[in-house]
Amino acid sequence: MDHTPESAQFFLTAPLPCPYLDGRQERKLFTHLSGRRAGSLHQLLSDHGFRRSQNLIYRPACLDCDACQSVRVVANHFHPSSRHRRNLKANSDVVSTAVAPNASSEQFNLFRRYLEARHQGGGMTQMSYPDYEFMVEDTPVQSILVEYRLTSDCEEGDKGQLIAVALTDVLNDGLSMVYSFYDPAMPKRGLGNFMILDHIQRARAIGSGYLYLGYWVPNSPKMAYKATYRPLEVQRGARGWVPLDADSDGGS
Repeated sequence: MDHTPESAQFFLTAPLPCPYLDGRQERKLFTHLSGRRAGSLHQLLSDHGFRRSQNLIYRPACLDCDACQSVRVVANHFHPSSRHRRNLKANSDVVSTAVAPNASSEQFNLFRRYLEARHQGGGMTQMSYPDYEFMVEDTPVQSILVEYRLTSDCEEGDKGQLIAVALTDVLNDGLSMVYSFYDPAMPKRGLGNFMILDHIQRARAIGSGYLYLGYWVPNSPKMAYKATYRPLEVQRGARGWVPLDADSDGGS
């Protein structure tokens, strides 16, 4: 990869069933983030479509398939749709706070409820508290946790009920949402979308240009929601980042 530090060694994972497209297999290209250059390497590879997971950074490297595309919202030019405005109104009693990436039992209990309701049978459902702690705290780059709490029916001085959490990396040009989870007992609130809207506002407030949302697959219903955050850019390898609407296979 152009301009990649010589010290970075890349590896390929073994093929596994694709979680997004039936009948396909996925492979990932990855390297380790460590040492004093971890931050600069993270920024560089994020700009080339990589994603961080603890002290690893990876991107899809599948044979005969390039459906997974890294996407980012141009936060400074984002204008909420009527659907987004309804979501913000429905969650007007929620306050978000950025805290240090330190795990807590309160977060873990919410994490477990989320996995059991939304990802039953998935590999992450076997995670213990030390596993969760490792996921949150084993970060070689600048990261934050954003906690979302209810302010309604809250006693004075009380922090409020924790209903959602996002693990987020801080980049030179924006924010990258690494992993998020929320209370599955509150489906009507649309908390997943609310966290994205909140992060767009956060990226804009600190002067950053982008909110990195991870991978988007045009034909995957699981990923369709990401295309609603416009303007959205897609990483196209040698072409760099291009507007989603400029791609012939973009869709909405």
